[in-house]
Amino acid sequence: MKTEGSSSITRRGVLGAFASTALLAAPTFTNAAGFLRGGGDIRRLRMYSQRTGESIDTIYWIEGNYIKEALKEINHFMRDWRTDGVIKIDTRTIDIMAASHNLMDAKEPYLLLSGYRSPQTNAMLRSRSRGVAKNSLHMKGQAVDLRLSSRSVGQIAKAATACRGGGVGRYSGSNFVHMDCGVVRTWGR
Repeated sequence: MKTEGSSSITRRGVLGAFASTALLAAPTFTNAAGFLRGGGDIRRLRMYSQRTGESIDTIYWIEGNYIKEALKEINHFMRDWRTDGVIKIDTRTIDIMAASHNLMDAKEPYLLLSGYRSPQTNAMLRSRSRGVAKNSLHMKGQAVDLRLSSRSVGQIAKAATACRGGGVGRYSGSNFVHMDCGVVRTWGR
């Protein structure tokens, strides 16, 4: 594990990631200038789950405000599918996911492999793998494991690391990236 500094996500880091992607994604200067003049700032999250067969495509933040109903929808979507347990997903983790997606300019939704994990699910997974932490941030709603078929593990990890919002783990052998809003650190290959 490699530690890289700060102990929590910074508002400036995430907002910087959103601002830079908004400007880079703008097709023309006119559109970018309109965006900055009050055309609105939004954050969107797109995911699907093969486990449940569900998809989500929601705008969860508009011009500085989280949308309560959208966050509830995200919480439900990221539930522990084994127990149907739901917990409040930390908005810092949601922001890292959305900012990373924007930085990659990805069109496809994330494939959600693991969001919230109940203590029972975490214990079961831990008994099967040395790679599952005893006090996993998944149990606090602060971590997620994701995949994109159009991007490599390295590309996803690079985007998440650029947000400097928490931990980023590369699991190339299993083809997924872990993102969390804990201490800024990176690990894996």
